[in-house]
Amino acid sequence: MNKLIAGALGALCLSVAALPSHAYTPQVLRVGFTPWENPQDMAKTAGPIVDILTKATGMRVQPFLSSDYAGVINAMQVGKVDVAFFPPGAYVMAEKNAGAQVILKSQFNGRALYYAAIFTRKDSPIKTIQDLKGKTMAFVDPTSTSGGIYPRVMLMNAGLNPDRDLKRVIYAGGHDAAVLAVVRGKVDAGAAYANDPQGVQSAWNVMLKDPKEREKIRLIAVSKPIPADNISVRKGLSPKITASIKKAFLDMSATPEGRARIKEIYQVDGFVPAEPADYASVREAFSKVGLSFK
Repeated sequence: MNKLIAGALGALCLSVAALPSHAYTPQVLRVGFTPWENPQDMAKTAGPIVDILTKATGMRVQPFLSSDYAGVINAMQVGKVDVAFFPPGAYVMAEKNAGAQVILKSQFNGRALYYAAIFTRKDSPIKTIQDLKGKTMAFVDPTSTSGGIYPRVMLMNAGLNPDRDLKRVIYAGGHDAAVLAVVRGKVDAGAAYANDPQGVQSAWNVMLKDPKEREKIRLIAVSKPIPADNISVRKGLSPKITASIKKAFLDMSATPEGRARIKEIYQVDGFVPAEPADYASVREAFSKVGLSFK
């Protein structure tokens, strides 16, 4: 197993038993954000969501910003995060290691799914996944679904061993950073999210402000559909608070004004109810690449 992945898993070994099994009502509601973009933009996203949750619950709300996925999962394990915005991979880790309970999943263009995209520079000779053999590649995070797990599955399905057949791998920490690593020539190829199989609403088209930089990227391949990012609560959180959070985002998702606000903040069209079973394919992908939840 890749040492960086093993290290990320090792950081998640705290006991879930320490969390309360009864309904818990915190004095301050703490909301966790995983690093899909740079810290400055994450902070801008966190502010409006804190306002939404404050109004919905009547509580004081504090954001928790982490530089990696393990940080938010660990914080939920030890009771320092009550609700979190998780990508699918981080969610299934948090479900197993912190007892996270999914309540909502995001939608884009009427679908609660997205894709992993592998891309390179437009002037690169790389045309297929097989051409990545011996090349350098930027992933987002070892446990990032679209920026780590699913791209590794794509490589494996193409007959490549990501740990052996790539010359060098870096974990950029965010989708924007993985894109920039390719644009600036630090690596030959990268992996990040795309909201459609054509890469029109992709990490590079959404996050790169300069049109000239966006034009430097060429899509190589996309994955099978991935169940969308979600909102999850900590084990034992008060059902009343949980219901208030769920209602706030469902109500916003039911009106044109609310959907426009959600898209402005979170770059999705709204939220729909979610169940643990929705993420079965993510658990299978983790097993495919040899990751254990224990």
